[in-house]
Order: sequence, then structure tokens, then C-alpha cells
Amino acid sequence: MIEAENIRDWRDHNVVDAEGHKIGTLESVYVDTVSDSPFMIGIVIGLPTRRRITFAPLEKAVVSPSYVKVAWPRQLVKEAPTISTDGELLAEQERGIFDHYGLEFGVGHSRRLARR
Repeated sequence: MIEAENIRDWRDHNVVDAEGHKIGTLESVYVDTVSDSPFMIGIVIGLPTRRRITFAPLEKAVVSPSYVKVAWPRQLVKEAPTISTDGELLAEQERGIFDHYGLEFGVGHSRRLARR
């Protein structure tokens, strides 16, 4: 998993796919409530008048001084469930994100992600 002294240092980095195509900019990091490890990122996408936040898992991600590279194709990330830039990821929306990426949500967890 990715290690960082301060996950706030990642904010506003470009987020790119495995091919190096820009997806958007990093807005937030979500940790897994079970392990408290960085698990998913919120990415600002869209035109200035229609910005929204989408989500991408950090599995196999690479952090460099100027970008975060995720292992998922740009189009898949852009098609993931989104929230408004003023919004908050609600517990009932989490399962849709996990399902979108084919990830196991977990059994018995009322909340799987926490924003940091």
C-alpha cells in the first residue's frame, strides 16, 4: 500500500490512469475503516461549471512528486458514482462504488470508508 508522511501532501496532485492520461485532481483520501489504511481517493473531474467528485481505489497506485497514478482506466473512473464537490459520501452510496470496481464491500460493516 502507499505510504505517505502526510496524506494532505497528495491534495491537488494530478490523478492519471496507467497510461498516463489525466483523470482529474486529487481532492481527498478515504481510509478503510477496518484497517485505517488509505484505500480510495476522491478525484475532482468535469468542467469548471460542472465539477464533481468521483472515486478510485488505491490498489496498485503509484505516488510521484507530481501525480498519483491509479491502476484503473480513465473511462472506468469517470463512470464511477459521483458526488457534488460540496457533497459528502453517504454510507448508502459506498456499496455502489465498490460494486463499480468489482471490489468486495465486506460483511456487517455499516460504514467502510472514512474521509481523511
